[in-house]
Amino acid sequence: MTTSIGAANAAIVKDPSLQIARSFNGLKAASNSLLLAKRPQVSRGSSAAATASFIRAVSTPVRPDTSVVQKRSKVEIIKEHSNFIRYPLNEELLTDAPNINEAATQLIKFHGSYQQYNRDERGAKSYSFMLRTKNPCGKVSNKLYLVMDDLADQFGIGTLRLTTRQTFQLHGVLKKDLKTVMSSIINSMGSTLGACGDLNRNVLAPAAPFHQKDYLFAQKTAENIAALLTPQSGFYYDMWVDGERVMSAEPPEVVEARNDNSHGTNFPDSPEPIYGTQFLPRKFKIAVTVPTDNSVDVFTNDIGVVVVSDADGEPQGFNLYVGGGMGRTHRLESTFPRLAEPLGYVPKEDILYAVKAIVVTQRENGRRDDRKYSRMKYLLSSWGIDKFRSVVEQYYGKKFESCRDLPEWEFKSYLGWHEQGDGALFCGLHVDNGRIKGTMKKTLREVIEKYNLNVRITPNQNIILCDIRQAWKRPITTALAQGGLLQPRYVDPLNVTAMACPALPLCPLAIAEAERGIPDILKRVRAVFEKVGLKYNESVVIRVTGCPNGCARPYMAELGLVGDGPNSYQIWLGGTPNQTSLAKTFKDKVKIQDLEKVLEPLFYHWKRKRLSKESFGDFTNRVGHEKLLELVDKWEGIPLAPARYNLKLFADKETYESVDNLARLQDKSAHELAMEIIRNYVASHQNGKIE
Repeated sequence: MTTSIGAANAAIVKDPSLQIARSFNGLKAASNSLLLAKRPQVSRGSSAAATASFIRAVSTPVRPDTSVVQKRSKVEIIKEHSNFIRYPLNEELLTDAPNINEAATQLIKFHGSYQQYNRDERGAKSYSFMLRTKNPCGKVSNKLYLVMDDLADQFGIGTLRLTTRQTFQLHGVLKKDLKTVMSSIINSMGSTLGACGDLNRNVLAPAAPFHQKDYLFAQKTAENIAALLTPQSGFYYDMWVDGERVMSAEPPEVVEARNDNSHGTNFPDSPEPIYGTQFLPRKFKIAVTVPTDNSVDVFTNDIGVVVVSDADGEPQGFNLYVGGGMGRTHRLESTFPRLAEPLGYVPKEDILYAVKAIVVTQRENGRRDDRKYSRMKYLLSSWGIDKFRSVVEQYYGKKFESCRDLPEWEFKSYLGWHEQGDGALFCGLHVDNGRIKGTMKKTLREVIEKYNLNVRITPNQNIILCDIRQAWKRPITTALAQGGLLQPRYVDPLNVTAMACPALPLCPLAIAEAERGIPDILKRVRAVFEKVGLKYNESVVIRVTGCPNGCARPYMAELGLVGDGPNSYQIWLGGTPNQTSLAKTFKDKVKIQDLEKVLEPLFYHWKRKRLSKESFGDFTNRVGHEKLLELVDKWEGIPLAPARYNLKLFADKETYESVDNLARLQDKSAHELAMEIIRNYVASHQNGKIE
């Protein structure tokens, strides 16, 4: 007997355009699988359903045809036979070997860890493990921070890494120490469960601890979504704390939404009611935020959730955006980064049901045969938003309303000192590439411990110290400055928005430097700025990754450098400072030593031909890559400044304006066009062409 993860006992969809057509139609699970196809229909007693009667109910999706066994990736088979992410990891952890086998390597990701080795070393591989925590909203208690700081020294490489998804990464943990480290994190009310693997990852939200209704509501929503989509089968606690669960009570609305199966979303007799034995086809990312605040890169997520409030500031519901994602593969144009697009609006009481419906749509229909195409963005790209919305609505049980209008987005770093709104202060600190080490690490430890501070990690790899009394501001500022943690006015503007992934030497996917290379890259960009006459307070968003998977979100940068070979980068241009525009490939295989040959002409022409307040990303989009490539290819260095010759080309305003209008048609300045005409005239005269 076989069973499928396809939705069962479903109503037949009458409209054939809503039938799910795909190359991969569900999974076949072995007879020992706990996934049961039969899903009884249970009414959902939601008050929202009564108050929103104008939204008509929709059918539950039809059960996919599973009569033909479909091709599956190796990881799908490993998951199926793992007894819910246990076997063979449980056995591999008991061996004396410093590493674990391939199947266990895939499974330990669900527990929040990657097996790595130092690629700088030659000879036998020196294996270790990277651990990543799960911190919804980036919230870190005082106790957990101090424990992580201790673990880095005792079992890691002496550093803590802040990630672009508001978590810690702890590098260099040996296999024999894994259980000690994991149990220490769990017993400190932390977790690494689901920080990696084919399930929902850490849920982002603005890290700023503002005591404002919309911010507090966004953070609570992020925590509830994280709880809703947390695995339930106990494999994590069985592995690391001998089955003893250490967790706080869940909000009743989370439990109700998880257990609800009124539209065929669940496996009712499975230890994993939402995920089943196979979990999701690939990783899944969610961010929650408030209008204007795009500190979370909301459009890069599988689901972007935006709080919508009324005129009195009371949260009423959410705009939902779907289908974002960064990862791609070099030289494979069928893989690509993608921005999330509007799905619809839901009232606040329905948000967990709507998110669950989206997750289940991806679970049932995302590709499981080829992991390069398993992210939800490829399902959106294949189906289109209308079909995707229709299928999600069947799992949700309602029609989505149209998204509400929102104001313009801004990137907010929250660096420096700010009022929380409850009488206390918070202080945002810039951490280059998120790497806490050396004197900085020691200083942060002392301040956080002395003042008993909670902290938050930002999506830009920075850290926020929270709940600071007014009287503590001066001594804390002094202590931080002595430890090299400067106020934002003393940090180079290029560094403030720059990000890089860890890359070499520990990441197995890296093909070029990122974290170790970006300090020198930023210094060289600053030197080019000075050379072409750009001011110190001007900046561009620069992001560097060692491979095309896009962990530092380089495809949203104004200038993205993506490793495409040893000491070689693919250059992307066209992102915007508020993270709402997708960059495009500009140049391949640019050697690191040749970076100035590309950047100097780009920044020179931006300085001279930009519109008022036009960002570098907007400038590159307006001018176009074809023209920019031409400028780079013809670049012979910065021209001598015309002012040196004290030439006055225009005797009257009317002539100047006429030439200026002609020059703009050729994307030139009036002075450039006039000098070109004069040079052509002189050259023609010298060649005897003028009679």
